[in-house]
Amino acid sequence: MDLQLSQKTALVTGASRGIGRAIAIGLGGEGVRIALAARRTKLLDEVAKTIVDSGGKQPVIIEADLYNPETPERLAAAARQQLGRVDILINAAGGSRSMPFEAGVEKWNEGMTVNFFRLRELTHAVIPAMRENGFGRIVNITGSSEPRGINAANSAKAAVHAWAKGLSREMAKHGITINSIQPGRIMSEQIERMHPTEEDRRRFSVENIPAGRFGEAEELAVLAVFLSSPRAGYITGTVIPVDGGMSRFAF
Repeated sequence: MDLQLSQKTALVTGASRGIGRAIAIGLGGEGVRIALAARRTKLLDEVAKTIVDSGGKQPVIIEADLYNPETPERLAAAARQQLGRVDILINAAGGSRSMPFEAGVEKWNEGMTVNFFRLRELTHAVIPAMRENGFGRIVNITGSSEPRGINAANSAKAAVHAWAKGLSREMAKHGITINSIQPGRIMSEQIERMHPTEEDRRRFSVENIPAGRFGEAEELAVLAVFLSSPRAGYITGTVIPVDGGMSRFAF
């Protein structure tokens, strides 16, 4: 299937590793010109080389720390300047923020800022130009709706789901779709910290994942690439788990 992506541009946050990296490489393989954004530019150089070596277009690299309040506007402006426009936004930055009941307000603020506030601000910074162009794709990488404990990221990602649903209803008439993907146990640095041994991962899989294994970032990336394409124009406002059947909710 031709995903009709070869003339599109994309901004991918959290592109230095894990899911963000896999999505960037997947988009690059479809001919998308990409702005890669993360704090670790040396890793972004490696991602860019992988894309080019596979026949993709040379990506733009933008150093960005989304905890800083000025980053969303700066990042959106830099991506527009270097790409000409931003057709696709992949919000893949952020991460787990597990904490005890006694955690103070600063910990909660940090978790909500990185996982929701900056994501929302960046999205709102790129949407006006998408609206003018009559096309836009926004894909948010979120998290489980079944938290196993207190985690600021779970609360932030739930906020993303509610905000994205409302926004999707307003933006559909402008040719802009907004969808969220919930990763299950997808192999990454974070998952390796949570499950450091193969034995631990095998035990968790047997107990919790019907597919019987952890997933690979590329298995999620294929969905993100499809949702980013013109082919997916009738899919918006969704929250889609990619978790090997681990989630127990029917909807």
